[in-house]
Amino acid sequence: MKRALAALILSVFASASFAQEPPAADLVRDAMAQFDTAHEGLQAAEGASDRVRALSRVVSAYENGLESMRVALRQAYLREAELSRRFDAESEKVSELLGVLIRLQPDATPEALVHPSGPLSYARAGMLVSAVTPALQAEAEDLRVRLQETSILRELQSEAMAKLEAGLEEVQRARTDLSQAMGNRTELPRRFVTDAVRLDGLIESSQSLADFAEGLAVLDVVDGVIPLPDLDVEKGAWPLPVQGRLLRGSGEADAAGVVRPGWLLATRPRALVVAPAPATVRYRGAFLDYGNVIILEPAKDVLLVFAGLDAIYGEIGEVVQSGAAIGLMGGNSPPLDSFVEAATLGTGSGLSQTLYIEVRVGEKPVDPSEWFSDVR
Repeated sequence: MKRALAALILSVFASASFAQEPPAADLVRDAMAQFDTAHEGLQAAEGASDRVRALSRVVSAYENGLESMRVALRQAYLREAELSRRFDAESEKVSELLGVLIRLQPDATPEALVHPSGPLSYARAGMLVSAVTPALQAEAEDLRVRLQETSILRELQSEAMAKLEAGLEEVQRARTDLSQAMGNRTELPRRFVTDAVRLDGLIESSQSLADFAEGLAVLDVVDGVIPLPDLDVEKGAWPLPVQGRLLRGSGEADAAGVVRPGWLLATRPRALVVAPAPATVRYRGAFLDYGNVIILEPAKDVLLVFAGLDAIYGEIGEVVQSGAAIGLMGGNSPPLDSFVEAATLGTGSGLSQTLYIEVRVGEKPVDPSEWFSDVR
């Protein structure tokens, strides 16, 4: 009986040494703070002198907040589930331990004490109870702390749901406002004016995106007074133009065996696409089956090709700054329930859109990894 009791106590303490995860509650609070910051930015954007830039920052802030909320909800869900499993398992162990102690409890009647084995049994049981009591107290305190953590997580998740619901609505509003502001702007400088007839002819004669990009690289333009930036300093340091995940790298074949020199990124619906560097818009519009395409020229003989957007911003010849909005991805933002389900389960189902990125130097494509950093 003593050996069984000792083994039971050891098993309780072994389970109590579970390694702690990063505090899920802190992640939830950080995500809610990002939503507060984005909300303040949306309010301030109403009267901003550069409304396009302000709204672009707001959309990016909301997207960052949504990504943080996905991580926070996932961690909170996992932590609460783990706490629940541990509580159920250890509650059973504590109940078993109490049962053992009850069975060991001596008969404290005078007859038992008079009996030759009565006082000895009483003394042994008393020693066992006094030895086990601190362990029970420690275990009870540990369970209390875990129950309190579970309660805090549930309260935070309830508060987070309200902020998340408002955030999903406000990011949609910010995207709509951004599209309207882009349509109304007139202040962007134009570096050149291209020949529309020749451009149309190039589009009609091109059988692929590669053909079109090669022709565009040598298409004559009338340069203005704005020089192109020196790209050597920026090479290899460009941020990704959109929040997403790399599906296929340069030279990797797709399911049909087609190999392309650029990257294919999986993005979330309505994700904002920005210019990774100061550049001139060389082309924007639909092209073949690539959807909407925008081509930027960040330096002489260098072209950045983005294909697969739903909305595209800017006019041919305009100069855009680094971080400026150049378009939005397609699809529909998920409703609250779908967002929460995908976040807690940790599924990648939300990455339903694809953006193709190609970098061309001269008339030839190069591996985008030479130019972009922080690729996942």
